[in-house]
Amino acid sequence: MAFNLKNISFSRQILPLIAVVGIILAAIYIFSELPDRETTEPAKQPAKATGELANAPRVAGAGLVEPSSEIIDIGSALSGLVTDLRVQPGDRVAKGEPLFTVDDRAVRATLAEANAAIAEARAAIGEAAAAQRTANEQLALYRNIDDPAAVSRAEIVRIEGEAAAANNRLALARARLSQAQARAASARTELGRLTVRAPISGEILAVNIRPGEFVATQGGSSQPFIQMGETNPLHVRVDIDENEASRVKLGAEAVVSPRGAAEIQVKAKFVRAEPQVVPKRQLTNSAAERVDVRVLQVIYELPENTDAFRVGQQVDAFIPANEAPAEEG
Repeated sequence: MAFNLKNISFSRQILPLIAVVGIILAAIYIFSELPDRETTEPAKQPAKATGELANAPRVAGAGLVEPSSEIIDIGSALSGLVTDLRVQPGDRVAKGEPLFTVDDRAVRATLAEANAAIAEARAAIGEAAAAQRTANEQLALYRNIDDPAAVSRAEIVRIEGEAAAANNRLALARARLSQAQARAASARTELGRLTVRAPISGEILAVNIRPGEFVATQGGSSQPFIQMGETNPLHVRVDIDENEASRVKLGAEAVVSPRGAAEIQVKAKFVRAEPQVVPKRQLTNSAAERVDVRVLQVIYELPENTDAFRVGQQVDAFIPANEAPAEEG
């Protein structure tokens, strides 16, 4: 039987064929786009309590590593150009050690003027004191003369006026000396304020200024010029949900792990619990995290000589909890 195109029906033969091909292609596409449902081990194991806390009542919280002194933001009492920067991040400094210096040329010029005024006032005091002695001696000599006719009354009045003027000049010179000394003391104070010093012994954590930059006391950069703190030892500030705050066993050691390194666990010593419950500010980026809560902040001290923790690092903490009271029947 010969094949004849005229005997082919589009609606009965070609259209069903096209539909079948379309179904096959759709099925191939759907199966190729199915997600991979094979299970794999997570790259980072979540933190979990081990040891004594594994089966004991406990409270979990997220924490942040901070210096034992907390972070100290260093500013400047006076505005000006930074002329000398003496520290960099990681340096340890002693209390009172210079951190940076602001341009002090104008203050040094004021101090030099005040010192010159002090020298001038002292010279004027010496001159006025000499004139005072001379006038007082001459007045005493005239007053000791027995014969009133030997010296005229006008001469005595003149000498008395010179003695009074010498006394006034001496008092004025002393006042000018006090004023110049006050200006010098003020300039020395300003000079000292232009050198910013470490308020405590500790480690430099961040330096946000460079030599030649202008530092302003008001309306300047929002970030501190230098941040420092005592990092030996380090502390951990743990946030405990207010709903769990009453269960925390204050005074007990906590088990702390760096975020993403659950295999590292250290025991941290209790330091204190902050007296005020505050709004939660430390976020962990967890999908189940609640942000509209208040938290109790508990401070723990990390053991020394550990390299697993850095200031500003997030940690997971497990704290022993008080036993729940038994319900009465």
